[in-house]
Amino acid sequence: MKYLSPILLSVLLLTSCGEKKPELHVYTWDDYLNPDLITAFEEKHGCRLIIDIFDSNEAMLAKLKAGATGYDVLVPSSYMVKILAQEKMIVELDHSKIPNLSHVDDQYLTGLAFDKTMKWSVPYMLAPSGIAWVGDRVENVEPTWAMFNREDLKGRMTLLNDSRETIGAALKFLGHSLNTTDEAQITAAKEVVIGWKRNIAKFESDQYDGGLASSEFFLSHAYAGDAFQAQEDNEAIDFLVPQEGTSIACDDLVISANAPNPELAYAFINFMTEPANAAVNMEYIYYLAPNKTAYDLVSPEFKEIDALFLDDATMAKCEMIDDLGPANALYNKAWDEIRATR
Repeated sequence: MKYLSPILLSVLLLTSCGEKKPELHVYTWDDYLNPDLITAFEEKHGCRLIIDIFDSNEAMLAKLKAGATGYDVLVPSSYMVKILAQEKMIVELDHSKIPNLSHVDDQYLTGLAFDKTMKWSVPYMLAPSGIAWVGDRVENVEPTWAMFNREDLKGRMTLLNDSRETIGAALKFLGHSLNTTDEAQITAAKEVVIGWKRNIAKFESDQYDGGLASSEFFLSHAYAGDAFQAQEDNEAIDFLVPQEGTSIACDDLVISANAPNPELAYAFINFMTEPANAAVNMEYIYYLAPNKTAYDLVSPEFKEIDALFLDDATMAKCEMIDDLGPANALYNKAWDEIRATR
């Protein structure tokens, strides 16, 4: 019997296993990237794209503060970008490495965007939150947050498991800004949410769309994109923006300060901002990429989705959730009390 030397055995093992591909680790929301684009990016750059999921900005921040490392690209909402920058968790972007920034919608940047010069972030996807419902299970639907007062739907509704979104919905219902720092207004909104809580099945941000599709849930506080994705499985699902107004969330692409593979992170951001890729991604996840060139590449049917291409009157009632600094503690306290109430 012949024996191989340790050196020759190591060479053979390395050859048989092949060269390990570089990895790009992305920390993002659930169902937020077209699988075909994952494959295309991996093939183009000879890498593996590994996705980890969070269900709220606060959960993402808590995990990072607890010491989680290894992420290259994060996908926070715009207000969270401010916090990540203040905490030195993300890097300033080198625009020379992202030539597709020329396609980003100037009107979005000068209007809604917080990071108007894209110093830290590149806008990824934009959409309002609102109310999704199963049309053959819910009668007399009205475009108002008061739908969550409906006792006839008790146990068949959900609210987002997100303090700023859900307290924000109650603030809009009461006629206040969802970025208020008035403690009395936040307390009043807390009481509204506690009333709604008595009628809901649970607070849920990840799986409610599947629950709508199966009619486990009849009505949900929802992100527009999730509602339209669920509609593909259940055509009875519809979505509305409440008349009192709502939040418009933009999620952004940022690079972690301790990214293991920053060059691949830049390549990913540039790839996702390529108009053809942005258009394909929009039509898959049903969110709006603020990419002016991509608007002409989506289907006429997509352009007709009013909840994504909001009119001026609706936009005037909507807001972006902002970082409120020390006043964030007021929302955290209210949320803890909401969750503790039985």
